[in-house]
Amino acid sequence: MPAVISLRDVIEALDLQSDELSSYLDPDSGEIITFNAEEAGIAEHGDWAGAPDWMRESLPKIKRALTDDRILPLPDRAHIDEWRMMQDFAEERDNCTCRSELLGAIHGTGAFRLFRRIIERLGIEEQWHQYRNEALERVARQWLEENKLRYR
Repeated sequence: MPAVISLRDVIEALDLQSDELSSYLDPDSGEIITFNAEEAGIAEHGDWAGAPDWMRESLPKIKRALTDDRILPLPDRAHIDEWRMMQDFAEERDNCTCRSELLGAIHGTGAFRLFRRIIERLGIEEQWHQYRNEALERVARQWLEENKLRYR
């Protein structure tokens, strides 16, 4: 019987997703397995003896995540769409003169960095972090429900 999955653990793993890190969920145990491309390469090729000590313990889990069809990849950064989160956050600032500044920041080179600088300067980091966490929770719930997984 599949485990009851920790919503909080899934949200934390989604927050870690990047071009460098991937996370997978074992629905039978509820365990989330997070690793980078180097670890994946070592796990796939079986050159575990040459791996650093700290990595050897996780290699069997990584290999299982990559080869076992029951292990589910969590949504990646493209599916999380943080740019859309920034746009929605900015658009919801109806009563703030900062709305146009935030919307302008998310276009062009360095949009993520510029957006973060502006929210820091405006002192609305806490609002942004709360908004982003709620958006990640929606992504996590939707993914868990699409995969018919029970969660708490």
